[in-house]
Amino acid sequence: MKQIKIALIGNPNCGKTTMFNDLTGSNQYVGNWPGVTVEKKEGGLKGHDDVIITDLPGIYSLSPYTLEEVVSRNYLLQNDVDGVLNLVDGSNIERNLYLTTQVMEMGYPVTIALNMIDIVRKNGDKIDTAKLAAELGCEIVETSALQGEGTGEAAEKAIKAVGGAAPKYMRFSSEVEDALTAIAREAGNKVHGMSERWLLVKLFERDKKIADALGLSEGEQAKIEEIVAACEEALDDDAESIITNERYNYIGELMSNAVVKGHTGLTISDKIDSIVTNRFLALPIFAIIMFLVYYIAVETIGTVVTDFTNDTLFGEWIQPWVQEHMEAAECEDWLVSLVVDGIIGGIGAPIGFAPQMAIVFLLLSFLEDCGYMARVAFIMDRFFRQFGMSGKSFIPLLISAGCGVPGIMASRTIENETDRRLTIMTTTFIPCGAKLPVIALLSGAIMGGDWYMAPIMYFVGFFAVITACIILKKTELFAGDPAPFVMELPPYHLPAAKNVLLHTWERVAGFLKKAGTIIFLCCVVMWFLASFGIDEGSVAMVDTEKSFVAYIGNGLAPIFAPLGFDSWQAVAAAFSGFVAKESIVSTMAILSGLADAAEDEPDLWTAVMAFFPSAVAAFSFLVFNLLDSPCLAAISTMSQEMNSKKWTWATILFQNLYAYSICLMVYQFGRVFVGGEAFSFGTAVAVVFLIAFLYLLFRPAKKYNKETVMSVDAK
Repeated sequence: MKQIKIALIGNPNCGKTTMFNDLTGSNQYVGNWPGVTVEKKEGGLKGHDDVIITDLPGIYSLSPYTLEEVVSRNYLLQNDVDGVLNLVDGSNIERNLYLTTQVMEMGYPVTIALNMIDIVRKNGDKIDTAKLAAELGCEIVETSALQGEGTGEAAEKAIKAVGGAAPKYMRFSSEVEDALTAIAREAGNKVHGMSERWLLVKLFERDKKIADALGLSEGEQAKIEEIVAACEEALDDDAESIITNERYNYIGELMSNAVVKGHTGLTISDKIDSIVTNRFLALPIFAIIMFLVYYIAVETIGTVVTDFTNDTLFGEWIQPWVQEHMEAAECEDWLVSLVVDGIIGGIGAPIGFAPQMAIVFLLLSFLEDCGYMARVAFIMDRFFRQFGMSGKSFIPLLISAGCGVPGIMASRTIENETDRRLTIMTTTFIPCGAKLPVIALLSGAIMGGDWYMAPIMYFVGFFAVITACIILKKTELFAGDPAPFVMELPPYHLPAAKNVLLHTWERVAGFLKKAGTIIFLCCVVMWFLASFGIDEGSVAMVDTEKSFVAYIGNGLAPIFAPLGFDSWQAVAAAFSGFVAKESIVSTMAILSGLADAAEDEPDLWTAVMAFFPSAVAAFSFLVFNLLDSPCLAAISTMSQEMNSKKWTWATILFQNLYAYSICLMVYQFGRVFVGGEAFSFGTAVAVVFLIAFLYLLFRPAKKYNKETVMSVDAK
């Protein structure tokens, strides 16, 4: 049976991903497009074993200005597709049809899914789909991907259209049509096939990549240039503007014939935006919302479930039951200790925090899906540009609040390579879900578990991103203007519970998967290192103070002494965090002899505080593990996205040096001004670090030669 390939294409925020998930369910696979770091998603259509749907990146046009646009048009030009399902946002139909006019010139059978039809109806708009379909020469299906309305019908229509006639393409003015005919004569048989019309338009627009791909000689390109220049002179405009204006004129005619707008005043979204995007209110509102997110998760619902998981499920049921049955089976003491204390206790500590993480992920998913987080990105663009950054960098930062891996991958949307690398280097400063158990444990040890420590650490991470970016932007490697940020603000809507729960589950499942693999191995290794050592010339079970981990920790402790945590237990926990941040909690629980305790248990708080000379030192430890290099999974993703070993190692070095410098100042100044201790040599070093930090932060930015900056070897 021949496989049918359908390309799903549309503007960003048109509901394409929601429709893709609805059509394919879990039967999808994700990779990268060849040669680039743009994500490629394909899936089998539910109920059709022979139909593959490819979710092309969200784009506004088929011009070669972004990686996403290049990927989409190259895919369509390869003729490796049987039909196109074009999603058009019905609530913003005029702008969305611009891409449609280009897709139709590619020559494929096109089916239009007029999406967000529920919002169209709510706004009182009327779209005559029959008249619009007749004008465009293709099927149009009204859909609401969010509500699951019409999605299956749209897919069936797209399959039915395969092998049928290509849709109509728009006619330009007589001057442009004459120019296209002349270009076709000059190009000869080099321009042919289904996409001939689109290729001719691209040559008219002076698309160099298309001219090179077609193998046009210099002479042929020169003659085409003469044709284009003559048309520009006749119409008194440049080629690209001519095509753009004529496309919108054509779309305007379609709108006047088939679309009747209902409300013309301010929408509900406009009224809400007048408050939440207000120049003075936007940032305070965002801060309040983030505090509420963590308050609800840490202090209310999440705490109830977490307490049950830690105290009852693990503390009273699982561990005692396993220990009782293993002892009844006369298992060796070391094996009982490994399973009960090392594995169950070690994994149980971070897993016990999963309910609170789930609440955070649930609330963030709701804010993303309802449209608020798109406004935050807009707000942050205005804020970030004061520091030489783009609002596009905020999207990866936002995603990193769930997990650093997809946060790093989200930097792909940044076209400027310099800004993209800058974002990758700093995005993991934002506390991810894996760091929340660490924050909970240390905030309990320091301040008795006050809920507001979590949002405070979120803003500490945000502050670290800003200061690091300011410093790096003033160096030659990262100098330059930030990338322009164009983003559509979708109308506010109540998210579908199915989508919010799906996003939440994906994030929680990723954490649980890590707990069952990486953290499991960390617990086993840490238990072995903490339980065994050299006794009378051979390896044997020993007290923790004489174990391998104590020996290693004591050897490395002097490095961290200026930061306040020079106990071997704290050093060992910090190093376990380089593998997985959640394992810091597991390691501290194992080393304290309270592996069955939860991170919110006072006994564990007291035991952990014994690892530090003061609360300031414990806070320094917390900040260090917030800002140092991320877990191995995130580093692996970083390496893939950087596509350079040198940049990857430079990033790891920068993150750890930055974390070390900040924590040196935090501890040395904290012990003097908060702890009331005497000024020391370490404090003098911290003063030098502070002066250097302030100089790098506030020194005037030099104007570097752009060519020099762009030619730096990234390999």
